[in-house]
Amino acid sequence: MQLIDIKMTPKSNLTKGLLYAGATAISWGFLAIFLKVALNQIDAITLSWFRFVIALIVLCILLLIRDPEKLHLITKPPKLAIVAGIALGFNYIGFITGIDKTTASNAQIFIQTGPLLLALAGIFIFKEKVSKIQMLGFVIAICGFALFFNEQLSNLLTEEQGNYKLGSLFVILSAISWACYAALQKSLVTKFNPQSLNVIIFAAPCLMLLPFVDFEGLTLLTWQIWLVVIFLGVNTVVAYGCLAEAFQYIEANKVAIIVTVNPVITIVTMSILAYLEVTFIKPEIISFVGIVGGLLVITGAILAVKRKTSEHPQQILEAKQKK
Repeated sequence: MQLIDIKMTPKSNLTKGLLYAGATAISWGFLAIFLKVALNQIDAITLSWFRFVIALIVLCILLLIRDPEKLHLITKPPKLAIVAGIALGFNYIGFITGIDKTTASNAQIFIQTGPLLLALAGIFIFKEKVSKIQMLGFVIAICGFALFFNEQLSNLLTEEQGNYKLGSLFVILSAISWACYAALQKSLVTKFNPQSLNVIIFAAPCLMLLPFVDFEGLTLLTWQIWLVVIFLGVNTVVAYGCLAEAFQYIEANKVAIIVTVNPVITIVTMSILAYLEVTFIKPEIISFVGIVGGLLVITGAILAVKRKTSEHPQQILEAKQKK
């Protein structure tokens, strides 16, 4: 069972993987903007917990309707799936906290540390060979990070620079957590159904964050923010459901390349909102130098995760044989 049923022939695994990864990129492209809006009325931990709860409920309902057997994994969850869920929980908290202290576009640029670290995981864990192009990509990305960071910092008032630095640090820590999650997920989908794994991965942070949830604050939310929070939960199940499926069909580096483009969606959307002079989110102004820095980060990340492959990894074939 797949979260999204795409009718294609067995030869179209690459197309399936690209579509799933593309859906994840689009979902994440709008994610940061809606998070920024929701943070006006709800704290980071409560928002993270509620996103996981909604995602878990939606996924369980889908599995109950279409394939209840996929829920059996919860009776004996793999330890690594629990670790992956905890890592994803820290990723959510770090990313949301970073957005709260900086901006949506800034968070989307620095979260690209995640795909870069996933590329390193591919090299050191999945034994993927590193090329000169990849090494060049790492260098370009580092230069882009430095250029974007310094340009953004110079445009802020002195009292705002501390928050910007702290927010960027939270996003980078979030990216490290995401890379840990993604590497574990990539390993686990060779043995278990990806959506069965997501039940465990969503449930773990629900339990982890439960003691810190501000339930009283939830009762004070406006109906508009409730709609945003519900959207964020649905966004979670779609993005990570598609991401898990993408890992089944294409290599980790190809998935990372596609999800790396999501900052473009965020920056373009924020520019449009600034032009329309909307009031529900603070407008962002990114200079030409900042845009160049951001593009260098994205270009470098794409080069860093790119490698030549002529066929799917043997681990994917083995996973298909077990189904």
